[in-house]
Amino acid sequence: MNEIEIHLAVNGIPRTIQSEPGNTLLEILRDKLGLTGTKEGCGAGDCGACVVVMDGQAVNACLVLAAQAEGTQVITVEGLAQDGNLHPLQSYFAEKWALQCGFCTPGMLMSCYALLLNNPNPDPDEIRDAISGNLCRCGTYQSVVEAVLATVKMSQEARGG
Repeated sequence: MNEIEIHLAVNGIPRTIQSEPGNTLLEILRDKLGLTGTKEGCGAGDCGACVVVMDGQAVNACLVLAAQAEGTQVITVEGLAQDGNLHPLQSYFAEKWALQCGFCTPGMLMSCYALLLNNPNPDPDEIRDAISGNLCRCGTYQSVVEAVLATVKMSQEARGG
């Protein structure tokens, strides 16, 4: 099968990738770019371990074909930290114990990050809705809600609100 050329930006860096047409965004991220924070859990879009933010929306990278990523802006969990500093959401995940084994954490973080991009002041039900596609075997859901609420509070205080 002939490879196709895909142009996209990943974590703010323009990339040109050669890929088989049937490859997924997940495969591109992990196998071509070495960004292994994005996990493959079920491979069917049911667990949320592979969630990334594509053009401002949370998507399951295992369901996005390589060609569908053409021209998009993708943010992975590796793109959250800036200049060696954790994103506040990552810091509050640690502080509120919103992680246990860590397998779901990257996808959970990215679902929450996408929520905050589109709704900077979500209520607990909106947070629960945003993470409804993320499975956590350790049961950290309430801690995730608390981490997002703490991030929102810190952001509002930083803006003087």
